[in-house]
Amino acid sequence: MATSTTTRKPKASVSAKPATKKAAKKSLSKANPLPHSKEVYQRWFRDMYLMRKFEERCGQLYIQQKFGGFCHLYIGQEAVLAGISEAIRPTDRMVTAYRDHAHPLVLGTDPKHVMAELYGRVTGTSKGKGGSMHMFDKERNLFGGHGIVGGQIGLGAGIAFADKYRKEDHVTLCFFGDGAARQGILHETFNMAMTWKLPVIFIVENNKYAMGTSVERTSNVTDLETMGASYRMPSATVDGMSPEAVCEAIAIAAERGRKGEGPTLLDIQTYRYKGHSMSDPQKYRTKDELHEYQGKDPIEYVKNVLLAQGWNTEAEIKAVEKEIKAEVEAAIEFAENSPYPEAHELYEDVYMTEDYPFVKD
Repeated sequence: MATSTTTRKPKASVSAKPATKKAAKKSLSKANPLPHSKEVYQRWFRDMYLMRKFEERCGQLYIQQKFGGFCHLYIGQEAVLAGISEAIRPTDRMVTAYRDHAHPLVLGTDPKHVMAELYGRVTGTSKGKGGSMHMFDKERNLFGGHGIVGGQIGLGAGIAFADKYRKEDHVTLCFFGDGAARQGILHETFNMAMTWKLPVIFIVENNKYAMGTSVERTSNVTDLETMGASYRMPSATVDGMSPEAVCEAIAIAAERGRKGEGPTLLDIQTYRYKGHSMSDPQKYRTKDELHEYQGKDPIEYVKNVLLAQGWNTEAEIKAVEKEIKAEVEAAIEFAENSPYPEAHELYEDVYMTEDYPFVKD
């Protein structure tokens, strides 16, 4: 599992300048100190490359109509989850929205079961009942992807409340997008979370365009970290293309939560290279803007770190890439060979009253 049981001592700052490929090549050297070990950067590369290749194949399979429903890809945002994974404990909780394929992958869920869920097969993480937007993994404390915009914000606070009530030393990471930040439940939840000092980190995965409309066009408040100010909630803006910056911000917020100091709001500014979903024509942004952010690709950045520090050779990195591609193909084969749920599964794991009209003795 790509998580750590220790939280490193945080620095004062929680943001960093985006690192482009060119900047990385110029500034990275064996003499240049880095905030993490070789093993961490190697794990980040592997985790992010797995997310990227898994999602790329998902997009191809969706076009081939291998599975249906909605499909929201995480391509471009990988540094967010990579950085988070190094700053939390395996016992910490996650709850997120419907762009959720990568979350179980970074927690260590077998890609075979994530892919099987996309295919609607019984071997999937939700027994094929949830599909793309509802990935759960109880063993890894992933409390699911949720399709109601902003609905998981209240759930995240509820999970944190339960942990505090039971006096359990956990932190809940509650993810939502910049579009969901407009929902009324956010304000009610923020108020209660601060009043009760809940151990929850509210994470805006701010990819700038919600379902296709920019923050500038939907709100008079474009600096989303300021939303916490009304509740005196500690808040910060974080460079979401930098796994180091994300890791540092989460470490600080998690430490606050564990000390009983309450929630934190993090506006993690990232960028999706694909549309909101597979049906999005992306007419609201320019090719130049997309190209600019692709120049800040976190996977290429971490790869450059490994090469510049002499921690890996090109051949070694290619071997890792080949291994991950094979892992993704094995996941596809597993999903396609897995059975669909049988009819009786309609009534399993579902709460129904005895007088429900379709329930027969």
